[in-house]
Amino acid sequence: MTLTLDSPGPQPTGELAPRVAPVLFPQSSGRDGLERLEAVWALPKRFAFVTEVNNTHLGVLYIATGFLFFLGAGVLSLLMRIQLAYPGLAFLDAGTYNQFFTMHGTVMMFLFAVPIVEAFGVLLLPALLGTRDMPFPRLSALGYWCYALGGTLVFASLFFNIAPDGGWFMYPPLTGPKYSPGINTDVWVLGLGFVEIAAVAAAVELVVGILKTRAPGMTLGRMPILAWYMLVTAGMIMIGMPAVIAADILLELERAFGMPFYDATKGGDPLLWQHLFWLFGHPEVYIIFLPAAGMVSMMLPTFARAKLVGYTWLALAAISIGFLSFGLWVHHMYATGLPVLSLAFFSAASSAIAIPMGIQVFAWIATLWDGKPVLRVPLLFILGFLFIFTVGGLTGVMVAAVPYDWQVHDTYFVVAHFHYVLIGGMVFPVFAALYYWTPLVTGRMLSERLGRWAFWLMFVGFNAAFFPMHITGLRGMPRRVYTFPDDVGWNWLNLISSVFSFVFAAGVLVFLIDFIRHRRSGPEAGYNPWDAPSLEWLSHGADYGFRSIMPIRSRYPVWEQEGLKEDEIGGRGFLPDAPTREREALVTGPITGEPEQIIRLPGPGWTAFLAAAATAIALAAGTLKITAIALAAGAVAAGAYLYWLWSMDRLAPRGLADAGRGVALPLYTNGSRSVGWWGMVVLLISDAAVVASFAFAYLFLWTARPGSWPPDGSQIPGFLAPVLLSAAVIAAFILFETADRMNQRERRRDTTLCLGASAVLAIGAAVAGWFWLRGLGIDPTRHSYGAAVWTLVGTMGLHLVMGAGMALWCTVRLHLGMINSWRCLTLRICLLWWRFTAPVTVLVLLMIAGFPHVIS
Repeated sequence: MTLTLDSPGPQPTGELAPRVAPVLFPQSSGRDGLERLEAVWALPKRFAFVTEVNNTHLGVLYIATGFLFFLGAGVLSLLMRIQLAYPGLAFLDAGTYNQFFTMHGTVMMFLFAVPIVEAFGVLLLPALLGTRDMPFPRLSALGYWCYALGGTLVFASLFFNIAPDGGWFMYPPLTGPKYSPGINTDVWVLGLGFVEIAAVAAAVELVVGILKTRAPGMTLGRMPILAWYMLVTAGMIMIGMPAVIAADILLELERAFGMPFYDATKGGDPLLWQHLFWLFGHPEVYIIFLPAAGMVSMMLPTFARAKLVGYTWLALAAISIGFLSFGLWVHHMYATGLPVLSLAFFSAASSAIAIPMGIQVFAWIATLWDGKPVLRVPLLFILGFLFIFTVGGLTGVMVAAVPYDWQVHDTYFVVAHFHYVLIGGMVFPVFAALYYWTPLVTGRMLSERLGRWAFWLMFVGFNAAFFPMHITGLRGMPRRVYTFPDDVGWNWLNLISSVFSFVFAAGVLVFLIDFIRHRRSGPEAGYNPWDAPSLEWLSHGADYGFRSIMPIRSRYPVWEQEGLKEDEIGGRGFLPDAPTREREALVTGPITGEPEQIIRLPGPGWTAFLAAAATAIALAAGTLKITAIALAAGAVAAGAYLYWLWSMDRLAPRGLADAGRGVALPLYTNGSRSVGWWGMVVLLISDAAVVASFAFAYLFLWTARPGSWPPDGSQIPGFLAPVLLSAAVIAAFILFETADRMNQRERRRDTTLCLGASAVLAIGAAVAGWFWLRGLGIDPTRHSYGAAVWTLVGTMGLHLVMGAGMALWCTVRLHLGMINSWRCLTLRICLLWWRFTAPVTVLVLLMIAGFPHVIS
């Protein structure tokens, strides 16, 4: 189908041609249409705080919550700097300092840095992409509440003396059951596990939103550069976050059930934690940096009054950084005794990533050089970012060299380096973004005078506080010490760092004062106060975003598309109305941006909040060993999730609906054009990363203990049982595929039989696998071999049980008339689960059965 996007255009032909007459739900660009649009997208009159799922509402909540965690972690850092201001102080004792140190790093990395960059994506991307909302609003709401409640659970542990104290990296064996017998570590593992799941949920939302809900005509080459950065970031979260989720699961299995993954006396290895943790931990640096760099790339053209230089190169640089970042995790493990050859490889990779990083810096400088810069507060923070991050990058190249890293490893030189990278590379761009986009949300401008005070206090305070730490580290001061002697030459350097950390905090305080006062006395922002080229400034600050969704023909539509504002306000774009009396958005092609479908988005509701709150209560009660409350809350959470799933795949009219501008589109699709199908694919990528992490643990523990894998006395698995189990799994998968084909032929009875047989085979394979392991006598608590085998088989058994549940779920919906040959998206999404589960289960079984024979 070909659309002429700069005119109303012809009616589509072929697959999208109307098959009914007249077209359903005719659009109105008049006053009635605007009133319906406002009514549908209005915030609820009661309980909007917890029930609204609109991206603007959630984005503001996300940013506010992340900023509160930033302030809390900042207070902890100031208290630590008081303790380190002078040798031998007793302001904090060792135990309290360890808790503060652990919580400062944990909050800054997991509760501020990653969530707040995702928050800016949730808030800004729909407006930048020219759409009304993200494709899964309830998933965004669930992610936010998981983050807010899980983060609060972790931070509140400080006030009950159960805060984690093993460092933000939580290295075993220090955090194992022997040396951390209390629940401090469990609070960290379970609370942050909740937050990590929220991050994956946000990544799913961002990937599908960027690829499938752009404005018509917005090809990949016309996307705002921030969308490229956020797409790469979300992809990194999908692949990297599962590694630390897997590490958390293994640590909790060791603590709760005695499965010795990290216990060297039973075949485990503490380095396994470091590998899994840093498989996420070093890409996390770029997960934090890339969205900040994307925001800088969005703001620079506005203040340079020129187009961004090197758009394509910046997009390629972001992709390169995302790829290379997964080859750097051993950068943090140079001093662990790894082979020198492997260290050389990771050292080269750590140096190579400086190339795409440098491309970005040169592109930003060229953009400023090419234009006529206007020095406003956001640009001040951007210039500060360029200076600080460049210094951090230079020291990064230094610590990438193995001999140099051996000298400064675990000293304050490294503390200075990563603060220059993280605060320079993320905090300064975030403050630039707050000054730049706050008028879009509040309608009022922040103060230029107070903004300059905030910048200079933060810039001078930061550099004067952290630059001396390079010298302190070179003089031998180790990290993570709560006091130091007075005769080693560190006194005045620590005093300077402590004093100027309060100067930096004063700059943050000035910003807070400015933000609070601007809501009452800040000047009105008006339309597009910065004369920016991007679409978000057309969204009026209204709950529905755009009066109508405009076709896009440029990377800089506000500058280059004449009459865009007038056409948008006049309702001359797509979806100028809400004729279905529901929130609507367009689904477009992932590459071309061609319109494919109208989706009806869920409105306000309690489901996401109840699901997240009940899950948080269940986790907290389980950590505190309050079984009755944990079970009750778990039941409520399960009920909320089931209700949520049941309400999906809603009935829609079968004909085409008027999308405006002479185009008719379906309200329902049941295949790869559906955003639900895309969401499941993205989720399965993260699921595959978790399974791959468990397989990595199995193989790594063999390399760490090759002479005892499997340990003496363990029965080596044969091939007969795994082959039979694999046959049962493949048969269950084939039956599910057959059920889909029978459903397409409207053979309901055969569909039911196939689904039932698939469920029986899946449950049977899971139960048989359990008896097989029991019969082998593999004890998961005696040796890491047994622990790794049980974890892998248990993971795939859980997948089979869920697959059986999906078969039964589809059977019930089939008999209630909620699945047929046309309305079958639920069945197709469940089929995706089986297309992943079946081959992965077979590979896991073959690895467990075959690997001991290969190495014996």
